[in-house]
This record gives sequence, C-alpha cells and structure tokens, in this order.
Amino acid sequence: MKPVPVLRCAPLWRIGVLARALAWFACAARALLLLAAGVTLLAACRKPPATPAAVVPDVTVTTVVQQDTPVDFEFTAQTQSSREVEIRSRVDGFLDKRMYVEGQVVKAGQTMFQMDSKPFEAALQTARGQLAQQQARLEVAKANLARVEPLAAQNALSKKDLDDAVGNEKQSAAAVIAARGEVDTALLNLGYTTIKSPLTGLSSFARQQDGSYVTATANGLLTYVYQLNPMWVNFSISENEMLKYRDQIATGQLKFPAHNNFEVELILADGSQFSQTGRIDFTNPAFNTETGTFLVRAVFDNPKGLLRPGQFVRARISGAIRPNSILVPQRAVLQGAKSHFVWVVDDQSKAHQRVIEVGDWHGDDWFVSEGLKAGERIVVDGALRVAAGAQLKIVAAPAVANSAASAPATQAAGAPAQGSSSGASQ
Repeated sequence: MKPVPVLRCAPLWRIGVLARALAWFACAARALLLLAAGVTLLAACRKPPATPAAVVPDVTVTTVVQQDTPVDFEFTAQTQSSREVEIRSRVDGFLDKRMYVEGQVVKAGQTMFQMDSKPFEAALQTARGQLAQQQARLEVAKANLARVEPLAAQNALSKKDLDDAVGNEKQSAAAVIAARGEVDTALLNLGYTTIKSPLTGLSSFARQQDGSYVTATANGLLTYVYQLNPMWVNFSISENEMLKYRDQIATGQLKFPAHNNFEVELILADGSQFSQTGRIDFTNPAFNTETGTFLVRAVFDNPKGLLRPGQFVRARISGAIRPNSILVPQRAVLQGAKSHFVWVVDDQSKAHQRVIEVGDWHGDDWFVSEGLKAGERIVVDGALRVAAGAQLKIVAAPAVANSAASAPATQAAGAPAQGSSSGASQ
C-alpha cells in the first residue's frame, strides 16, 4: 500500500510580512492620489496676474516756427601774402655780404645784399672813355663839315666830298648815342650790385651765402619778402556746390546779400577768432580743370602782422539768409527705414508719425524743407519712447543754453562766390 502525500504550508510569519507590505503600498498610493488632487485644486483656484497699466512717457515738445534764418558758410582756407616778391640778382658776380637779419621786417628801399662792385666800376670807366672818344670824333666831323659846305657851295669841292663830310658827321653823332647807352648800361649794372627791398614786409632766409657766385639766370634767387598787410585768404568752391546753391537761389530757398557783400571772419587753429573782418574782393572767372573747383579770395587788414602766409584757417562767411525756413532740433528727428520722421502731437496729446525732408545743418538744428507747417507741435526729448497713437505726458524742457543761439550757425557747405549766382563749398 502507497504512502499518502503530506501537504506542506508556508510558515505563518512569512504570510504576515507579505500582508504588511501590501498594506504599506496601498497607503502610499492613496497619499500620492490625495497630493495630486490637492495640487490640481490649488492650480485651479489660482488667479492670473493682472495686466500692468500702460506707462505714459514724459516728453518735451516745441512749436514749429517759420521765419527768415541767417546762415553762415564755414570752410577751410589758407592765407597768402598780398605781395610775395622774389629778391633776385640782376647781374653775374660774387655776393659780398648779406645786409639784413633773416626773418625780420625790412623796409621799402632797405639794402638786403651787396655784391662785388669793382668789375662793374671798371666797366663803367671803360664805357665813359669810349663815350669821350666818340664825342671827340663828332667834334672833328662837325668841323670838317663846316669847312666843306662853303667850298661845295662855290663848286670848289665836288658833291661827293660834301656827302662824305655829312655822312661822317652823322656817323659820329650815332656813335656818341651808342656810347652813352653803354655808359647808362654800366651805371645800371653797377647799381644792381646793391640789392634793395622793393616793399615793406617780412623777409625770408637767404638762399645764397656770402662769397657765393650768383648768376642772373641759374641761381639768381636770393630770398623772398612777404607783405603782411593786407593779407589774402583763399578758398575753393566745388562745382556741385555752385550748382546746388544756384538752384536754391532760383527756388527762393536761399538769398544772398545785395552785390554779394558778405562779411568774412577767420577762426585760427587754436579756436580763437581773428579780430579783423574781411571781404571778398576776387573770384576766378574759370574753374580749375584739375580739381573742378572755383577759387575765391577774401582780403583782411593785418596791421599787427598776426596772420602769416601759408596758415590754414577756417573762414566763416555771413550775410546769407534762408527765407521762411523751418528749424527743428536734431534730437527730434529720427531715422526710419527709408526716410527721416518726427512725432507730431495733436490736441489730445497723442503722437502721430510724420515723414519729413531735411536739408542742411544749422548748429544743433536741422532745416526741414518739407513735411511740417508753422504752428504744429513736435516731440523733442523722449522721442525714442513714443509709439504711434500713444498718449503723451508733456513736461517742461530743462533749462539749458540754446546752442543754436549761442553757437555760430554753420553749414557743411562752402563759401558763396562773388557773382550773379554763386554758391558755397565745404
């Protein structure tokens, strides 16, 4: 008979551990579900943040005014002596001595160089001796003619003898004239050995030193003398600027004074202004074919000699006006994608964009040729914070010096030339 199999059960302690683990997992799952439900409830109860109120920008405005505006033209110029004289030797010879101090002012008629005069004194003596010989021959010829004429009248001598006597007398007279010319030439050459200044001015350094042999053709230049009073100031106007300003004059955008009677002021290299004012006294009738510019010259009194030849200065020409022009501050003009624009303020203090056409500079302002009318208000300070149609808060402008009134009006253009219709150059 087979034995009956015996069923073996797990120990009771293992069953208890498994039950407790299952209970712990169940509790954890319930806790996670409750936490998720709480988070969902809090998110549903939270309110969205309130939209902040729009900020009204503070701006300053100015009213557009249309009026006649004086304009100046500023450009680079260079000074030039009104008389720049080369001191040269007129004869060949040795240079004995320099008689002036280099760089000092010399007077008209003052001796500057002395050449060796001995060869020229000897030449003068020779010429005078030849003149005396010719004068003696003339006396003999005259006496001979005086004897021949009565004898020829009595037919005691032939006609040929009379003609020979007359011819000899005329030849002797001509020889005397030539001899006197040689004497005059010798006197001139002797005088040329003393070289004097033809004018009062500032002297340059000596190109030849004492003891040098100079010739009138090769190395006859000895020095220069520059007249300082008056002084010339030269500047150039480009052809494009000439045409531009002629068009503006024709359309009434620019007006020059009667007879082009401009006033010219000079700004020196250190920024100081020259005390004297000048006037335009010459305009070249033709353009320079190499540079395409038109030469204009102004003249200045220079009694103290402060201006020297060759200085670079800035010349400011006054007298022109722009009739019924509109000026706006530069900071009020903004650059768009295709053009310049400003913000125009209406009666409700709202901003509207306005496209404008700008012209030349005038100090810190800009000329506006199109786009604005007198009486309109535009934004000056705070224009970058303005949006189209936005409400604006208009505040008073800070108390600062008006740069357009205190600084001289300038344009990056040029100088007006003298003539019926002329322009200015940068």
